[in-house]
Amino acid sequence: MANSRAARLAPVVDMAQSAERTAAQRLGHFQGQVRLAESKLGDLERFRGEYQQQWIDRGSHGVSGQWLMNYQHFLNQLETAVAQQRQSLVWHQTNLNRARETWQQAYARVEGLRKLVQRYVDEARQLEDKREQKLLDELSQRLPRQDQY
Repeated sequence: MANSRAARLAPVVDMAQSAERTAAQRLGHFQGQVRLAESKLGDLERFRGEYQQQWIDRGSHGVSGQWLMNYQHFLNQLETAVAQQRQSLVWHQTNLNRARETWQQAYARVEGLRKLVQRYVDEARQLEDKREQKLLDELSQRLPRQDQY
């Protein structure tokens, strides 16, 4: 009976495992998105640093008003891009955290179901062992005893 309970749970376990695999794939996808967003942010920040270094290098030799206006305008655009990329990174990190929580829940469900199935299998094995022992005990009582003197 317990074995049949375990067998009846097999489709549920399969579905839970499928959901866990899907959640793990999504988790991997969002991990990649976070790495990409971090990389883009790093690139933008490095470029901004290099661009600011141009101000230091060129500013020491004197610059025109037009160059200064263009520099300031482009630097503002870079600052906007960096801020937007930071927001993008936060958004991707939020998605990653949600995906991690979803995966953890799916994983816990699969593990719980596996333990339940194992418990049912163990119970069935114990019942079968008891049944066999009882049968062996009955058979041994039916055998004629040979007393040796």
